Amino acid sequence: MLPRHVGIIPDGNRRWAKANGLSSFEGHQAGVDALKRICYAGLDEGIKTITYFAFSSENWQRTPDEVKYLMELFVNKLTNEIAEVHEKDVRFRMLGSRQGLGKRLLAAIDRAEELTSKNTGGTLAICLNYGGEQELADAAADMIRAGVKPDEVTPELLAQYLYVPELPPLDLIIRTSGEHRISGFMLYRSAYAELYFAEKHWPDFSADDLAAALQDYAKRKRRFGV
Repeated sequence: MLPRHVGIIPDGNRRWAKANGLSSFEGHQAGVDALKRICYAGLDEGIKTITYFAFSSENWQRTPDEVKYLMELFVNKLTNEIAEVHEKDVRFRMLGSRQGLGKRLLAAIDRAEELTSKNTGGTLAICLNYGGEQELADAAADMIRAGVKPDEVTPELLAQYLYVPELPPLDLIIRTSGEHRISGFMLYRSAYAELYFAEKHWPDFSADDLAAALQDYAKRKRRFGV
């Protein structure tokens, strides 16, 4: 049994950097490199959708220098490596609020989504400036603006107002660096997700570690309340 949609909460970039005598910036760079490695490994395994929690709405509270570095890192990676993603027939999507993101980053996101929009080999979704509670609040606001009446509200209708509504529910969430919580990650889509916690810091997470997580998932019996 293979999960259709895997979510990744990649903790430990800064802890990995400190343990290796490197700057936190180098840790974030290593974390982005790990994303590409694990994304391609997952797609090769047959996973259809991988969603990566890159930057939460709470991460704005980090130091201005770190936030600036991360924003530039996202711009550079989307600009310089999206062609490789496109060549692999992978579709790119972004989930989160566009409010507060810089013009260069928004332009890079739009280009990446447009370039890969017709790809069918799998989907890489990035949660950027994302909060699970905010996603639900935005969905409710959009429903009100659309004139949805209270007695018309159903879980199925609400799902149509989420960020990137075509993404399926999460089957498996992987979190690294020994942290055991979901931190608001895709709250609506994680209702029945299986959880897998790894002790390794994210930059050290390998294709073999992903395979171990998938093997663990395959042993579980998903009941969906039955």
